[in-house]
Amino acid sequence: MLAKEGYSFVLAALLLAIVFLLGIIYTGGIILTVCFVISFVLAAFFIYFFRDPERKTPVDKNSIISPADGKVIVIQEVDDQEFFKTTVKKVSIFMSVFSVHVNRMPITGKVTYFNYHRGKFHAAFKEAASIENEQTSIGVENDNFKMMFKQIAGVLARRIVCPVRVGWNAKQGERFGLIKFGSRVDLFFPVNTEVKVKLNDKVKAGETVIGSY
Repeated sequence: MLAKEGYSFVLAALLLAIVFLLGIIYTGGIILTVCFVISFVLAAFFIYFFRDPERKTPVDKNSIISPADGKVIVIQEVDDQEFFKTTVKKVSIFMSVFSVHVNRMPITGKVTYFNYHRGKFHAAFKEAASIENEQTSIGVENDNFKMMFKQIAGVLARRIVCPVRVGWNAKQGERFGLIKFGSRVDLFFPVNTEVKVKLNDKVKAGETVIGSY
């Protein structure tokens, strides 16, 4: 399955490949051949990058499910003045350019907070990216728990796709957005939340249990 955000990229690369192929057929030339190969490789890369595999979300209303594919690069307590206004636990997931970039809801609840921050484009694995990069912040609450998570653009990711707004009913495991070409997702929750992953763990969106409450 291909994320709809990738259709235009794949189509553009394939159209270029066809144009260069026609040029090779009618005029030949090494430059056109190289351009055709590059266009074809780009199309294949876009198909791979925008892949959107189905996931089986664990049935556990007290679990926090990973919103992103990638590697856990931060587990720490931080002071959050944006949503919680107190000290919270933070878990950061780095998404490389080879990760699935479709994001999924970590818990079921109602979206009570949304904010888009313009910013810089530090490499997503750097801690400065968590504060200074372009990002969206989403707060979700249910009867027993609340948390915030951020989609953070990386050095190559200059477009965050997120249709979520305040009042939106979130369902755990459902798709809610995408970050293009390398990025990270930060999760924030109360300090008494049990974290069930370790640094450098590989996680999958919609499947891996990040913590429980």
